[in-house]
This record gives sequence, C-alpha cells and structure tokens, in this order.
Amino acid sequence: MSARAAGHERELVALLTRICEVPAPTFEEAARGALVAQLLERAGLTPRTDAVGNVTAEVPGGSGPRLLIAAHLDTVFPAGTDVRVRAEGARLLAPGIGDNSASLAVLLFYLQRRDAHPLRPRLTVAATVGEEGLGDLRGIRHLMAERAHDFDLMVALDGHLGALIHASVGSKRFEITFSARGGHSWGDFPAPSATHALGEAVFSLGKLPVPELPRSSYNVGQVWGGSSVNAIAQRAGFNLDLRSTDAATLARLEQGARKRLARVARKHGVELAVRCVGDRPTASVPNAALVREAQAALREAGVNVRLAASSTDANAAMAAGVPAIAFGVYRGGDAHRLSEWLEPASLSVGYGVLARLLERLSAL
Repeated sequence: MSARAAGHERELVALLTRICEVPAPTFEEAARGALVAQLLERAGLTPRTDAVGNVTAEVPGGSGPRLLIAAHLDTVFPAGTDVRVRAEGARLLAPGIGDNSASLAVLLFYLQRRDAHPLRPRLTVAATVGEEGLGDLRGIRHLMAERAHDFDLMVALDGHLGALIHASVGSKRFEITFSARGGHSWGDFPAPSATHALGEAVFSLGKLPVPELPRSSYNVGQVWGGSSVNAIAQRAGFNLDLRSTDAATLARLEQGARKRLARVARKHGVELAVRCVGDRPTASVPNAALVREAQAALREAGVNVRLAASSTDANAAMAAGVPAIAFGVYRGGDAHRLSEWLEPASLSVGYGVLARLLERLSAL
C-alpha cells in the first residue's frame, strides 16, 4: 500500500468511527443527520434538512447528467446498542459499521476532496432516513416525490464492495393479528385460541407456492401472543414479509397469503386483522449505461463484480422513473448483526471506485 493510500485509510477510519458511534436507529436518525450536516458544511457545502429528516446538499460544478447520490443514515439496531468501534486484528467491529456508516464515510470523504476530482456529474448528495426495516424507504420516497424531476440518474451507496445492485426487489410487509374470546386452559377448553390459529397460519404460509423465477420469498420474522401458560390466548400475531423482483408475482403472493390466513381464521373461529406496515416498490427502468460504467469502475480497481437484485433506496428512484443502481464501497460481513465487521483497507478502494464512477458518469 502506498503512503498516500495509507494516509487515506487513517483518515477514512477516523471519519467512519465518528459516524458509526452516533446511534441512528430507524426513526431516530436526527443526531447522525446533524453530524452529517456539520461535516457537509466543513466540506464547503450548504446542507438542508427536509421535513422527514433527509440531509441534502447541492455540489457546485460538475458537468453532464444530473446525479443524485444517496447513502442512508439509519441502522437496524435499537437505541441503547453499544456502537463503539473496536479493532480485532485486521478488522474493525461495531454494529452498523458497514451498513451504512461506511457508505456515508466514503461519500463525505469524497466531498471533502472533490477539488481533486473536477470531472464529475452535476451532483446532489443525500443522507436519507428510514431505509431499513419498517422505515420503508420513507426518506428516499419523500425526496423522489418532491424532486424526481431534478435528476437524470441515481446511485445509492449501500452494500459490499463488488456488489452491483441493478434490479429492485419489491416487498410487502404485514402485521397479522388473531383475536379470540380466550379463557381458562381447563375450564374453557376448547374455546378458540389466538395462538393455536397463529401456529396453523404460520404452518400454512410455509406451503405458499413460491416460484424460483422470478426470484421471490416469504418470511415470518417476529411472533408474539398469549398472556399465561394456563390461559387460552386472546391475542396473538406475527409479522410477514413477502418479496419478489416482479410486481405481478408479489401481488399473487399477497393474494395467496391472505386466502390462507382467512381460511385459518374461519377454521379456528377467531378474528383476523391484516395491516400493511411496509410496501417497497419494484420497478424496471433502463439503467444499462449506469451498470456499464459502474462495472468498468470496479474492474479498473481490480474488484470482481457481482450483479444482484436487492431492496435499497434505488427502488424508489426506479419507481419514480429515474435510472438507478446501488453499489457498495467496503469489504466486510455480518451486516445486521452485533458482530458486524469491516476491513479498513477496503475503504480506500471504495473511495477510488466512487471517484472513478463519478468521473465516467460525467461523460454520459
């Protein structure tokens, strides 16, 4: 590694640590947003915080297409999680250190040194809220609703170095609740039980037909209910996640899930409530030029490219008709786990790839 690259690594790690150690649970991103705004000001920009908490700034100069480049502020970890960065061998560890603190750090580092990169598109940068979980892409949705007409292209910084997200994965998320009269487990047996209905519902959903192509999935990730070991449960529920790269297939999965849930509720004599708590769009927008330039930038840096579909802020841009991709700027693992880790040397590589991509896009 050159002395210059090593210097970049030290500065990038310092910036990453500062960002990561400011907690930013979904819906509680204000403190990290304030830090990003401060760092944008120090980079000579004029940040603006919008009605939902996104921090945006216009970058002077540039030529070619109008590009929105975004990195989300929030993490999946609840308030109170220890997010202090620690070193173990050649790795840095902390919840959220990669997803998405690393993306924010690399983007801010680039903006601090933008005078060294005069070849770039006309840039708007955004640190968005609500990308994770039940945030349901609320930050980028708000931005697209207000300003989609301002952008020709969009790039979301998210994921691991080498992963190039060229297609969106749509999702529908539901809170399923069963309600029953309940009662004593002996004296009122066999009165309808919300938890018994829940168990059969989860089993039934496990037999939901899911095509291999287009790729689709389902998941019951959270379950709750009942009040006592000897009480027939009055309430029970779970959260259901349905995903597909195809909107029509996703609609069929939802229809099939609803039919199974209703059938179970009738069988058990319980009330069923289905509440949609998340609806991430899937869309297809011509983005071949973006994909081509991103592949070239990665390969120039000696990074193997993996094309994939995923659910990122790019979803909302595609749904608004803006060609978009997402790609990562770090190497690491265990995203969404307390054991999340990152290779600090990879940050300099990610910075170089970002600079290469923006230079290439300026010529489109």
